[in-house]
Amino acid sequence: MRTKLILAAALVGGILVADIFTKRWALDALHLGLTTDSPLRGVPLTLAFNQGIAFGLDIPSAGRWILIVASVFVVLMLASMFRTARPDDWVRLSALSLVAAGAVGNLIDRVRWDRGVVDFIGPIDLGFMHWPIFNVADMAITVGATFLAFSLWREGSQAKAREIEAATAGGSISPETGD
Repeated sequence: MRTKLILAAALVGGILVADIFTKRWALDALHLGLTTDSPLRGVPLTLAFNQGIAFGLDIPSAGRWILIVASVFVVLMLASMFRTARPDDWVRLSALSLVAAGAVGNLIDRVRWDRGVVDFIGPIDLGFMHWPIFNVADMAITVGATFLAFSLWREGSQAKAREIEAATAGGSISPETGD
């Protein structure tokens, strides 16, 4: 359990520091709604405040409080999943830590003011659409959710393989025909 906690502390702490620092920088250096070229070629920077859900989807007027409660619930669920995850499942442990760090990073903005979550990276022109403006916390959530989906898929595939192996070993299914 100690190794799991060290991993979580490092990932969550690192992401939160990066998220808070970059949001503070964006608030100081960028002007609301004006796009600026970034030091990273092709990545525009635009200060925006997202009061909605992911990708700027709008929510009802009481949405800030709904999102705060939902975020706390999600972080508690992630903590429960983290606690029950196998200590050697580094993909799942890392994924849960990344999603939790991103959720907490955006939760901090929602709690501290009603302007919304500070976003500043983008919009990015993908040629067929513009990717919405986002932040470090959003990147952690996206990467973590992708890893978590992979971890859950891998676990399901392994369980299915074990079921098939057990069934074929017991003689109930012919390996050649599947009958």
